[in-house]
Amino acid sequence: MNWTGKRVVVLGGTSGIGLACARQAAEAGAEVWSGGRSAERRQQAASSLGDLGQRIHWVEADVQDPEGLAKLCAEAAPIDALILAATGTERAVGPFMKMPMEGFQRSFGKLWGYANGVQAGVPHLREDGAIVLVGGAVARKCPPGMIAISSVGNAVEGFCRALAAEIAPRRVNVVAPGLINTGMFDTVSAEQRQVMFDQAAGNILLGRVGEPSEVAAMILAVAGNHYMTGTTVDVEGGSLIP
Repeated sequence: MNWTGKRVVVLGGTSGIGLACARQAAEAGAEVWSGGRSAERRQQAASSLGDLGQRIHWVEADVQDPEGLAKLCAEAAPIDALILAATGTERAVGPFMKMPMEGFQRSFGKLWGYANGVQAGVPHLREDGAIVLVGGAVARKCPPGMIAISSVGNAVEGFCRALAAEIAPRRVNVVAPGLINTGMFDTVSAEQRQVMFDQAAGNILLGRVGEPSEVAAMILAVAGNHYMTGTTVDVEGGSLIP
């Protein structure tokens, strides 16, 4: 895929899937703005990419700050692809009936962040530009303890379908990953993480968890497909198959 001369903005672009998107877009020739809240994480992300990291604009971006997002998108305009990969806020896990409502509501920070990103980005999107929202396959197959995250995922997919008609001919789609080896598991030891992944692999047809690079490749493919809008594409190794 050739993105030479294109402009790509990645919100949540300093780790995991977002960082993989920034890397692959830059490798394909795009001028990339990769945003995150933490200056330390932006610096670490840039260092992790070596010389390639010097070609990316590492910018402060908080999806809960509409004014800051509007300024960023104006600076990056005209935008060919806007990728929204930020979780927005801490997400609640556990049984719904024992979950504080505050935690359930807080989980929807991801949706509010995406809404802010869309309102900031669409005015600066090219006529044939695209938005890709990172959702989650858990929206359609919810394991125990994931009701809050599943509900948010469903909301993101519904938001995408509703938005597609309003912003056409600009495009908006969702890429929904399954279980992916990202920094969200950094809070547990490598040994615990491997045990978790080995157990989860039994429910995945391909027998393993996914990598951020595999999701990023689909995100860029969807962003570059000019005959897709309002749809969800799963990258989940067959875990949705009964």
